[in-house]
Amino acid sequence: MTLSASAAPAAPAPSTAAAPPGRPAPPRHPSRHGRRRARAALLFLAPFAVLFVGLYLAPIGYTIHQSLYEQHRSGLGLTAPSTTFAGLGNYATALGDAEFRTSLLRVLLIGAVQVPVMLGLALTLALLLDAKQTMFKRFFRLAYFLPYALPGVIGAIMWSFLVAPRLSPISAAAEKLGLHLDLTSDGMLGPVIGNMLTWGWTGYNMLIIYAALQAIPPELSEAARMDGCSAFGIAWRIKIPMVRPALVLTTVFSIIGTAQLYNEPSILRNVAPNLSSTYTPISAAYSAVNAGNFNYAATESVILALLALVLSFGFLKFVQRKGAAL
Repeated sequence: MTLSASAAPAAPAPSTAAAPPGRPAPPRHPSRHGRRRARAALLFLAPFAVLFVGLYLAPIGYTIHQSLYEQHRSGLGLTAPSTTFAGLGNYATALGDAEFRTSLLRVLLIGAVQVPVMLGLALTLALLLDAKQTMFKRFFRLAYFLPYALPGVIGAIMWSFLVAPRLSPISAAAEKLGLHLDLTSDGMLGPVIGNMLTWGWTGYNMLIIYAALQAIPPELSEAARMDGCSAFGIAWRIKIPMVRPALVLTTVFSIIGTAQLYNEPSILRNVAPNLSSTYTPISAAYSAVNAGNFNYAATESVILALLALVLSFGFLKFVQRKGAAL
């Protein structure tokens, strides 16, 4: 017996039944739902994007644009100056300026000595605070951080009184020992400024490293101690390698901060007239602004920014290669 064509079973229609209980029904329009979520994310990101472009990218672009022009004044300077395109002429002039090159080299030398000393002290203090035998941890943590809590200008003013030739207690103590110590002489200005930076920023870097130490599982130290490892061995073989990312971060911050050195030298000039107005690159750019040469100041600012960029990213690349080689 055969079935006729009219009696043949029809193909099953797509199921429109509801999803089983306990399972969420799939969205009817996934693309529309995704677009809605994307618009919500963009709405939340819009304030940051506007501020980032307006307060960061736009000033950088404007500074680079201004560095490519120069102003010409004619006569007695009574007429408005004319602005012409100079290309890389301002950069050639800045790099050919002996005072500006000296300021760049001076900052590099201060950073090469001061940054390792400061981070070494910060690491030592963080390890001491993290030790189980340390007492009054809260007090010492606050005491180490207190110099950073003071405004940088206030700290610079305090140190300027401590090194002033007629007011310095350090020079007075040296005089009693038969030593003539002038902390504002040309040879002492670099160490004095480095000491001011170390005093103000060691506590800040110490807190970053100390926070990284708190994230280390205590079981690692306990296991090493049970194996007979000393406290120094635990710090050297376990703690320091595990806070390596924090050390890299603080080093990058310190490199950028040293390149931006300005407050300490500018305050110190009140008691050290021999300190040049172009002692640091930012001071040189500020002097150009005071002279009305805004394009040249923009050029010096761009060169300093490129120097900080090369040093910081160069250090990061060096650390990454060393880490990959280990």
